[in-house]
Amino acid sequence: MMTRRQFLATPALAATAAVAQPTRFQLACMTLPYSQFTLERSLAGIVSAGYRFVAWGTAHKGVPVLAIEAPPADAKRLAARCRDMGLEPVMMFSNVHLEAKDAPSAHARRIEQAAAAGIPFLLTFGKTSPGEYESVVANLKDMGPRARAAGVTVVIKQHGGNSGTGKACARILAETADEGIKICYDAGNVLDYENADPIADIQTCYRDIRAFAIKDHRNTPKDQDCGPGFGEIDHYKLLLPVARTGLTIPLACENIFEPVVPRPQTPEGVDALARRAREFLETVVGGIQHAGVQHDPAR
Repeated sequence: MMTRRQFLATPALAATAAVAQPTRFQLACMTLPYSQFTLERSLAGIVSAGYRFVAWGTAHKGVPVLAIEAPPADAKRLAARCRDMGLEPVMMFSNVHLEAKDAPSAHARRIEQAAAAGIPFLLTFGKTSPGEYESVVANLKDMGPRARAAGVTVVIKQHGGNSGTGKACARILAETADEGIKICYDAGNVLDYENADPIADIQTCYRDIRAFAIKDHRNTPKDQDCGPGFGEIDHYKLLLPVARTGLTIPLACENIFEPVVPRPQTPEGVDALARRAREFLETVVGGIQHAGVQHDPAR
């Protein structure tokens, strides 16, 4: 007779058990909310707000965080500076639309930078209007093998147009058919650009999600993006499908601001909102993992 230990050791059961392990969520803040301040101040603020992970934004006071043409050594130095401050970089922007003619070469340089910096995820997206779909797929097919060889995953997020929803992104991934290309889910953009319910939409693509660009959204009293917990999106329901993947998934706060009211004009004001976003997400993650519920899309 097979013992319980032997039964659980069978390959099929082992695979099931691995999938059932809790997801290792990395609570990160993008430098993007600090774009009106220097990069140095943004990193200091993110540390003071209690984060251990950071995602590089696009520019600070008009100065690019990292130019596309910058040598990989520059990315390595910036990553070392972050780590010296206690921040592990987990994601960076490509700053190039997927439809662009130079998307393959530009993303190749970004992949080299990410690899040099030890950054696992390169975030990218397409134009906000549809069209040139074939270029998106062809360009991603070019990026996939490069990314895998470098130990980097290119993650596409919802941004209207060809990649307006998770369902649309899942279709793109199916046609690209490369493990180097996955999804960074942006629930706020799904509700904003498409006015679609991200809770229903995420059911169509959660198996392909490897990161989140955390952003909430309100349609009332004003149509506006905002920080997590300030909008209309239920983050417990949003994260539940990926609560027990066994993967490491960064939750990178892209928008931390209050809706309706003006944004803070001081870095200390942004620090306070960054801290609130972290505390909110800690509560949500703690709740879904404490519940220990295995996601069932049929529910």
